[in-house]
Amino acid sequence: TSLLELGLNLLYRVEKHFIQLKVIRQRRQLDEEKHTQSTCEQADYLDHLMCKMVNFLQSGAESGLECQVYLPCLDSRGDIRSGQSAQPSRQPDPLVPHLSDFEPAFISHDLSNRGADISITYHSSFQNYTAYQQDKFHEDKNTLGFINLGTSENKLCIDLMIERLGQSDMNHIEDVLLQYPDWRGQPFLREEVAQFLTYYCRAPAPLDPENVVVLNGCCSVFSALAVVLCDPGEAFLVPTPFYGGFALSSHLYAKVELIPVHLESEITETNTRPFQLTVDKLEQALLEAESAGEKVRGLVLTNPQNPLGDIYSQDSLMEYLKFAKRYNLHVIIDEIYLLSVFDESITFHSVLSIESLPDPNRTHVIWGTSKDFGISGFRFGALYTHNKEVASAVGFFGYLHSISGIAQHKLSQLLRDREWIDRVYLPTNHSRLRSAHRYITNKLKELEIPFLYRGAGLYVWINLKKYLDPCTFEEEMLLHRRFLDSKLILSCGKAYMCKEPGWFRLVFAEKPLRLKLAMLRFCQVLQDQKRARIARQLENEMKD
Repeated sequence: TSLLELGLNLLYRVEKHFIQLKVIRQRRQLDEEKHTQSTCEQADYLDHLMCKMVNFLQSGAESGLECQVYLPCLDSRGDIRSGQSAQPSRQPDPLVPHLSDFEPAFISHDLSNRGADISITYHSSFQNYTAYQQDKFHEDKNTLGFINLGTSENKLCIDLMIERLGQSDMNHIEDVLLQYPDWRGQPFLREEVAQFLTYYCRAPAPLDPENVVVLNGCCSVFSALAVVLCDPGEAFLVPTPFYGGFALSSHLYAKVELIPVHLESEITETNTRPFQLTVDKLEQALLEAESAGEKVRGLVLTNPQNPLGDIYSQDSLMEYLKFAKRYNLHVIIDEIYLLSVFDESITFHSVLSIESLPDPNRTHVIWGTSKDFGISGFRFGALYTHNKEVASAVGFFGYLHSISGIAQHKLSQLLRDREWIDRVYLPTNHSRLRSAHRYITNKLKELEIPFLYRGAGLYVWINLKKYLDPCTFEEEMLLHRRFLDSKLILSCGKAYMCKEPGWFRLVFAEKPLRLKLAMLRFCQVLQDQKRARIARQLENEMKD
């Protein structure tokens, strides 16, 4: 995939180079018709070679790329400049759009290099999600549509949220809600967020509303933190597998690198549980990065972890924080699943519950309502930091990423209603999460599919290595593609920078009927995969 993207970038830059040459010659009004014709021929020929290379790479991938890309199909007589291609020697893959779709995304002369990079990233990262949005499953209107067990959304308590958000106290409008807000968030909302986190994070002292910043989503908060804590080209350490949205958020504005701290599933003397994070692994990754010339500015953690579901103990948290202080690193901790711990035997420890942080000025916490309350459409994310300077700098991003006043009022009323949250919502949500988790894990046990048994989050990290032959990332992508062909979306391990091929994240926080239908599709794909593998083995034995 990386080589294919390199080819696309090279094609774009060759195009841009020859256009610049022509513009220069036209401005100088040089009468060099033969030379100009030769330049055009060279440009066409190089374009042609680039397209041939890219199509060759794509055909070699056998539709196994993580994300499909827009490519033209050309034979030896193809002419990309005219926007027309000769008939290809084979039938084109129906998943690959025509040249007219390819040009705006990758060879548009209206985009800067940065714009082209963003366009490529968008098309390569969200194609499957776009297809899902256009063809969603519906019990009555579209029973053959996509079922999405890849996007981490809690759909189990939508009925409760609709009822609560429809009550009279939510329907309030006044002039202040219809005007530009404080870019950090309305004072009444920041007050409620501070009180909410004080209570549910068990903070030893009341949290200060002046240390709260509210933006339109946790990714916006993370992106803003990347900008204000790092210069372009600097980096954060991130244990893998990790939430892929971090990579997009850190790259879009800030151009900040994410250095993976690879964790392994195998249990050893030093790895007492699968994907265990230790200070030794953090230190090794940091020193290797610094020796390679990287400037590491911080450490990014998610607790409960996404996609593993692990919950860090308070002792482990302190070890990570002390490590960061020793190397003058910022620590960004995403606690967006803090109320989604449904196993009653597990205790969640927020970093805000620690009475004496090793380095409070470099410790920053992110939380939002998208997962715990299943209202991702509200686009709400909050930062809590003891560092007033960081809060001020991130707050300025509210100029671009603030939330509507009406939504801020509703969120404030929701967070304030502690009695409803504790007596109605959380017990029901945890009960439904346990039930859905039990259904999924029982199915996985029946199929003898290994998985991490955790009691937090909205997903299960599953091991499908036995269905890959050979066990490679290419085969992982092919299996991912087969799920998509059956209108089922899962998230593959490569999207989380997992070191080992064969792992997938399966979201179980879905309505029971859809979840059962999704598992029928899931089982059918794996049965087909198993039969195809046996057929290949028999064919190879016969050849031998």
